[in-house]
Amino acid sequence: MSLIEIKNLRKEYPNAVPLDNVSVNIEAGEVVGIIGPSGTGKSTLLRCINRLETPTSGEIWVDGVNVCDPNTNLAPVRSKMGMVFQSFNLFPHKMAVENIMMPQQQLLGVSAIDAYNEAMAQLRKVGLENRARRYPDELSGGQKQRVAIARALAMHPKIILFDEPTSALDPSMVSEVLNVMSDLAKTGLTMLIVTHEMRLARDLPSRVFFMDQGGIYEDGTPDQIFHHPQKERTRNFIYRIRSWEYSVGADVDIYEMMGSLEAFCQRQFLGRKASNSCQLAIEELVTGYFLPVLEKYPDKTIEVSLAAGEEGKEIFLTVNRKSIPDRVELFSKPEDDLSSILLHKLMERQPDREEGIAVFHIK
Repeated sequence: MSLIEIKNLRKEYPNAVPLDNVSVNIEAGEVVGIIGPSGTGKSTLLRCINRLETPTSGEIWVDGVNVCDPNTNLAPVRSKMGMVFQSFNLFPHKMAVENIMMPQQQLLGVSAIDAYNEAMAQLRKVGLENRARRYPDELSGGQKQRVAIARALAMHPKIILFDEPTSALDPSMVSEVLNVMSDLAKTGLTMLIVTHEMRLARDLPSRVFFMDQGGIYEDGTPDQIFHHPQKERTRNFIYRIRSWEYSVGADVDIYEMMGSLEAFCQRQFLGRKASNSCQLAIEELVTGYFLPVLEKYPDKTIEVSLAAGEEGKEIFLTVNRKSIPDRVELFSKPEDDLSSILLHKLMERQPDREEGIAVFHIK
C-alpha cells in the first residue's frame, strides 16, 4: 500500500468545488510539488489530507488508515504528519525552543527535558541553535519559517505538508528556507509542497502535480511539467509564469509598472545583473521612447512583454506597436543620444517577429 492513497476525493463549498473526484497515490520518500493557478484546490488538498478540512466524499488513506472514516482517531495519524504554513503559526508569547517543545509534550506526552533536547537538536539542524531563546517578533521571516520546520521535524513525522512555505517571505529570505527544505528532501522524508515559487517546484521535487479544473490536471516529473508539458492548460500556465506583460498607455502608472516588473524578476530569480538590465531597459523605453509618442495618440497603447528562460538566460523583450500608425518612428533617436547609448548596451534588436512586433534580446 502507498503511504498516501486518495480515492475519489471531493470537497465542495457553497460557491465552489475545488476538488472533484481526485484519485492519486504517493509513495514513501516522494517529494511532490503542487502548482497551479490560485483557487484550484492546492491548499485544500493538503488540508484534506491532514483533516483540517473535512472532505465532502471519498477516501484518504495515510499509512494504512482512512482519515475520512468518522470513527478514526485522528491524533495518532496527525502525529505522523507535520504541517508548515505560510504564516508560520508560532505562538508569539513563547520562545522558539518553547514553540518546538509544546507539540511534543501535548501530543506525544514527552517529558520537558526530552522535548527541550529534541527542540535544540532540530534548531541545530536548521541553523538556529543560537536563536533558541528568541521570541518570534525577534526573528526574521526566514528564521520564523525555519523554526516552524524544526517544530514539524521534532515530531519525527513520516510526512511533511508545506503550504506556500515561502510566500510570506521577502525575496532575500527565500533561499535560506529553500536550503533547509533541500536538505530535508535528501533524507527520504515524504514531502508535499504547495508553492508559487517555481524554482522550488522545479528543482526540489521528484514529482509535480499541476492542479486545475477540480483536480490533478497533469502529473509528471519536473522536467516534463516545466519543459515538455503534455496538456494545453499546463503549457499556458508555464508560459504565463515565465513571462511578464504590460499595456502601456499615455496615462501609464510608471511606479506600478516597475513594481510589477520587479516582482516578476524576483519570482524568476533572474539575478541582480539581469534584473537591473530588464528594469533599466523597459523604464528607458517607456519614458524616453513610448510616452512621447503616446502623448500624441492618447487612445493608443503599446504592449510590452518579457520572457525569461532558465535562471535568467535568454531574456527577450517583445514590443507590439500595431496600434501606432506605421509612419511613426518608435525607436528612432540619434546614435549619440544618451537613451540610445544606454539601450544599445542593455539590449540587441532581433529580426521582427512580424510587422509591428519588435523583439529585443536583453544582454
